[in-house]
Amino acid sequence: MKKRFSEEQIIGILREAEAGMAAKELCRKHNISDATFYTWRKKFGGLEVSEVKRLKALEDENARLKKLLAETMLDKEALQAALGGKVLTLSHKRNAVAQMCQQSGISERRACHLAGLSRATCRYRSLRAQRDEALSEQIKALAHERRRFGYRRIWQLLRRDGVDVNHKKVYRIYHENGLAVHRRKRRKGLSVERQPLVRPSAPNMTWSMDFVMDALAGGRRIKCLTCVDDFTKESLDIAVAHGISGEQVTRILDNVALFRGYPKAIRTDQGPEFTGHALDQWAHYHGIELKFIQPGKPTQNGFIESFNGRFRDECLNEHWFKDLDQAREIISDWRQDYNERRPHSALNYLTPLEFAANYRSGKNDTAQNDVTS
Repeated sequence: MKKRFSEEQIIGILREAEAGMAAKELCRKHNISDATFYTWRKKFGGLEVSEVKRLKALEDENARLKKLLAETMLDKEALQAALGGKVLTLSHKRNAVAQMCQQSGISERRACHLAGLSRATCRYRSLRAQRDEALSEQIKALAHERRRFGYRRIWQLLRRDGVDVNHKKVYRIYHENGLAVHRRKRRKGLSVERQPLVRPSAPNMTWSMDFVMDALAGGRRIKCLTCVDDFTKESLDIAVAHGISGEQVTRILDNVALFRGYPKAIRTDQGPEFTGHALDQWAHYHGIELKFIQPGKPTQNGFIESFNGRFRDECLNEHWFKDLDQAREIISDWRQDYNERRPHSALNYLTPLEFAANYRSGKNDTAQNDVTS
């Protein structure tokens, strides 16, 4: 067994060498190698016992500080590798421990200490997912069937089916499966100034447009684009389709303009069909001003709202459409009756066509002054 020498013994051996004893005899006497003797003489030659002890203490302290520095740098490297974001939940901490062990090579014990997590908690694997597997499948089936239902409505459906479950458990499973209903982003309207609703003084100065929604007997939705001349109150067109895009709106207006010419301005709300690129380019090409009302202010487009009210009460609410062709036929007949046979109180009880014809012939100057005043 290799013998260990104290500082006093090493200094004593070196003193014997200084007294004149040969190195080989000294090494044989104390059973040490020549290399050990020369190492001691190089390191401790000329020193006292107290100085050797102080040197030994400094070396030990230096070694300890180096070890601490190395551990600190290793911890810093591990934390930089794992803590890319906030580590708050247990799952985040478990992931951080795994990343520190994999990338920096530190022990699991050290990684758990840095992450502030006990090893038992880190190694624990919950059996809750297995127990809740059947309930999770049932919640996913209901969520896919009722896509706009939140967790509370699904909880009520489960209770109706006889499932005794807490709403907090339904909430947890609902969110773990990523079934949360995304909130629909509200479309921002254009920032426009309010314009006074003034009746124009001649035809084709201002048209008003809007959409009216209805449904067929089978439940499929239909869309009606209503267009009115604000001066003569004429219904210029009522286009009926399952869907009407901005480009289709421009084609409908072109068809109306073939018989009446283009207006100077068109007043609409801020629906996507009216604020889109297609209608904006069309209006710029024909030199037409688009007047948008403020969002949520239908009274700023009162002429078309008044017409839409009559259209709903006298046509849509009075008929049950089997298909799109029947809806177009009935709505076309109502529009003809509105323009040609229905007296309008704002036109001194003339029909819109009679009022327009009298205006063109100059026969209703007095009536026109009474109406516009």
